[in-house]
Amino acid sequence: MRLFNTAGLDDKLLPTLSEDQTSWIYNGLDCCTTFEIYQRLQEELENSPPNVRSTYNFALEKQAPIIEMCMRGIRVDLKARDASLKELRERLLFLEKRFAQLTEVVVGAPVNWRSPVQVKALFYTSLNISEIKKRNAQGVYAATVNEEALNRLCLHFWAQPLAKLILAMRDCGKKIGFLETDLDADGRIRCSLNIAGTNTGRLASSMNDFGTGTNLQNVDTALRFPFIADPKMVMINVDLEQADARNVGAIIHETFYDEYGEPEAAKFLNACESGDLHTTVCNMAWRDLKWPEDRKGWRAIADGKAYGDLSYRDMAKKLGHGTNYYGTPPTMARHTHLPTKVIEQFQDRYFTAFPLIRKWHEWVINEMRTTGVLTTLYGRRRHFFGRGDDQSTWRKAIAYCPQSMTGHQIDSGYLNLWRHMPEVELLIQVHDSILFQIPMRRLDEMLPKAMDLLRFPITLRGGREFYVPLEAQVGWNWGKTETDKKGNIISNPFGMIKWKGSEQRRPGPEVRMEDYVNGGLD
Repeated sequence: MRLFNTAGLDDKLLPTLSEDQTSWIYNGLDCCTTFEIYQRLQEELENSPPNVRSTYNFALEKQAPIIEMCMRGIRVDLKARDASLKELRERLLFLEKRFAQLTEVVVGAPVNWRSPVQVKALFYTSLNISEIKKRNAQGVYAATVNEEALNRLCLHFWAQPLAKLILAMRDCGKKIGFLETDLDADGRIRCSLNIAGTNTGRLASSMNDFGTGTNLQNVDTALRFPFIADPKMVMINVDLEQADARNVGAIIHETFYDEYGEPEAAKFLNACESGDLHTTVCNMAWRDLKWPEDRKGWRAIADGKAYGDLSYRDMAKKLGHGTNYYGTPPTMARHTHLPTKVIEQFQDRYFTAFPLIRKWHEWVINEMRTTGVLTTLYGRRRHFFGRGDDQSTWRKAIAYCPQSMTGHQIDSGYLNLWRHMPEVELLIQVHDSILFQIPMRRLDEMLPKAMDLLRFPITLRGGREFYVPLEAQVGWNWGKTETDKKGNIISNPFGMIKWKGSEQRRPGPEVRMEDYVNGGLD
């Protein structure tokens, strides 16, 4: 066999080689270069702090359960999927007819709602509305009719019906596109989960390696009901409750514990762990309201009207999250469609109640200006390469630790579950939740154990135990069971419903009873 010195390869030599020789060189470089890179990275890891090695090892440990999820996939009820597709197509056709009628009146001819050029002309030329602009791929500010722009156009009296119709048609189109995703030959949908797909450590999802499936981490909740449990199994969806907010509280506790002491450093975390974060925020932010001494009466006060149709609690829920992540009043006004003044007033009260949230923002900004590095409470380090004085860098940095911690918590939970309960079949991780299935006949026995394994506690300064609580939902399909205020089922009777210690429902024809008769239900 001929030997090649790859350091001396050039454009003159390559054309003289046979096809086989070219392939040999390519394969050799592919293996050897990759191995050389691996060796250099190993050297860097050996000289890095222990937390860096720990982050790397954690990524390796997750490979087994993630590959298992990718290979298993989720069973799809084809009849339910096709019925939903039919309904969505009929709705889209109805909306298109209404849109055509309106545009005939406005511009004298139908407008193609799928064409950005025609939609821009409709709003910015025919209706003479000032252009809403955004920086495009070329870095130029240009007129846009993206989702955010259409929502802003809804504020214009004449544009509102047309903008809402386009938003509804786009929504239908996305849902139809998702339901038309190619399935595998066995009637299951699979995706590829990328462990290193994001800067925060959260998983990224895409179509699988064989060109079928799609991103299963971003499935519209209204489209989840065609995903069903396997025979004799029941689905469990476990969510981390208010994980990002609780993680903000834990970070503030750790950052300012020594400087301010437990009571002040734990103020926001205590609010998160109070049982009803948003009502507690209302109590602390709107001290001028007539709050009863008995905490049981707080919810009635929090549900009082604050602005328009929004209650004080709605305001706390809608604006608290954005404020935690350095949302400015003008930016939040665009997304929430609330006046900037209302948001400014909320933030004044919010920061008065929780002053260390603003201190934390300032601390992160200072880190960006000086080191450009942040490390989560779980030891995951990230270098930020944006400009230290750029607000976009600040926002990414402020969001990094809470979001990364949420991903670490759910990943640690399902890794622990996978190691200690092989009967559990993991299906898909969705950022702050995990979907899995277990034998129906062992539900009451296995679910409490699974919940214990999914919980991921750590100890904060002062010996305080911290973990994000979990909520489990049980069902035979991934969709949500709709109920009225009295708890009576309205739709999707065998979908996900909150676990309260036992499951009283029994699957009927919708979930093929014959699959479950031998599973111990009778």
